[in-house]
Amino acid sequence: MPIHLRADAGDYAPAVLCPGDPRRATYIAETFFDAGARLVNEERGMLGYTGTFEGRPISVQSTGMGCPSAGIVYEELVQLGVTRMIRVGTCGAIADGLQMADTVVAVSASAVDTTALQYAGMNHAPTATFSLATAAMRASSESGARTHAGAVITSALFYDPDETNIATWKRLGHLAIEMEAAMLYTIAAVHRVEALAMMTVSDLVSTGESIRISEDELKRGVDEMMKTACRIAVED
Repeated sequence: MPIHLRADAGDYAPAVLCPGDPRRATYIAETFFDAGARLVNEERGMLGYTGTFEGRPISVQSTGMGCPSAGIVYEELVQLGVTRMIRVGTCGAIADGLQMADTVVAVSASAVDTTALQYAGMNHAPTATFSLATAAMRASSESGARTHAGAVITSALFYDPDETNIATWKRLGHLAIEMEAAMLYTIAAVHRVEALAMMTVSDLVSTGESIRISEDELKRGVDEMMKTACRIAVED
């Protein structure tokens, strides 16, 4: 049995949605899963549920914030037989043209947080599973959601004192900043499982300033993203 996910093989579906916030895991299970989802983990408050979406097995498991915490959860999900993990979280947009509540599909994640590089044992390019990324873009387009695909930054710092970093990341074409995708993609690559990170834009970030989304606007964006995430999670 893993140390932090107190569950047995079979408690999780092959496909798992991975939000950071435990409360969002509960919200996803209650709002988007079919009725009857069951709690499969509550160790350290890291809530996880298993149920169905449109009759097909699916789970959700919270990861906490940052690569070290999320990496433990991703690793233990793989130990429990999970073969597809989709991060569903939030991000701070840095590219021009992104708006509050837009969806970002992370095709790749530059690992500014070195946890992923230490795990890999080399400097590598953390990358999404291509079929999941294309499926997410297709499903988002069909739903009418504003969606952007490209590279993101995985940072170890939410409050970064170096204001020059954003300009550098923007110059290289990164869409947004988040804190877990590079670790997800690295663990998935090592274990040969599928992975994708999708984020709702919750902040518009520029040098020295961050404009934060309203709660109603954030809920709208998360709900749009979740409809796509659930659908692609259970696709063959």
